[in-house]
Amino acid sequence: MGIKTLATTIATALLGLSSPALAQSTPLEATFDATLGTQVRPLPTYQAVYETGFERRIAELADGGNGRIGVAAIDLTTGQQIAVLGDQRFPLASTSKIAIAATFLEGVEKGRWSLNSEFPLLWPRKSARFSSTVAPVAEGKHMKAIDLIEIMITRSSNPATDALLRVVGGPAAVNSWMRRNGMSEFSIDRDIATLVRDDGEFDPAYHIDRRDSATPGEMVELLKGIYQGKFLTAASRRVLLGAMSRTRTGTRRIPAMMPASVRVSHKTGSLNNTSSDIGFLEMPDGRTVALAIYVTGQGSRPAREAKIAAIARAIHDGYNDRARVWANAQYGGQ
Repeated sequence: MGIKTLATTIATALLGLSSPALAQSTPLEATFDATLGTQVRPLPTYQAVYETGFERRIAELADGGNGRIGVAAIDLTTGQQIAVLGDQRFPLASTSKIAIAATFLEGVEKGRWSLNSEFPLLWPRKSARFSSTVAPVAEGKHMKAIDLIEIMITRSSNPATDALLRVVGGPAAVNSWMRRNGMSEFSIDRDIATLVRDDGEFDPAYHIDRRDSATPGEMVELLKGIYQGKFLTAASRRVLLGAMSRTRTGTRRIPAMMPASVRVSHKTGSLNNTSSDIGFLEMPDGRTVALAIYVTGQGSRPAREAKIAAIARAIHDGYNDRARVWANAQYGGQ
């Protein structure tokens, strides 16, 4: 509608109204509304809306009243996803070791080094918090890269992690690998020795520190790409996924409430007032679910671990229920 036509329409409406009508103003308001679209509309709501019982159950368990909780999961067979604060940053802690291992394994694939190459463990030396940009370390026993990966993942060895992190070129090299593979909501800013030494600067339950952090959604993307062979060769995948299947830490986290028929491969993370676990649930029917759970606060580490276990079991049950519904669905008049 042109400006001239609009003005004519409004003027006609005004002239056509008697004084009593003007006093009531309803026809005038209706004309304005019809012409300009100025009718009163309800204010938008920014509350999360969960459409299914599965989503509501995860949201209830991930309630942030006692500290932020981030969850993301995807059924790698169907592509069905679920998330709570899936796009909010959480402390990576030792879950970053999956990305460090993947970056190193790419170097193996490109011939820069081999799984039999030997590198020294890097042990932290005593130093005061925040006393240096990088915490001092001392070289220890040399180990084969394949063994460093094994203890880095299965036992969450920090000296082994810093050994491989130094080999690949430090945090910047890992961040570059992530960016090249399409993942930007991730950042490693310090080696593990420095991260642990300076831990506790902020309370992650109520403060978001973008350093050494990632979103649960991005970590699920990392897991999905590794599992589906998008980022690494089959040989590299066997090394990394094999180590994750032998993880010894975090028995009270993702694996704690899983049925015996489910194979869990995972990597834990722990720092001040934060506990996390990311990995895979391989179901007996052949489906695989990738999940990332980051829990802060909750009053204690046991409470955080119990929360991770409960959320992981709810994710398992929710995807299992969906699979049963699809399997029993009737199609095309059958």
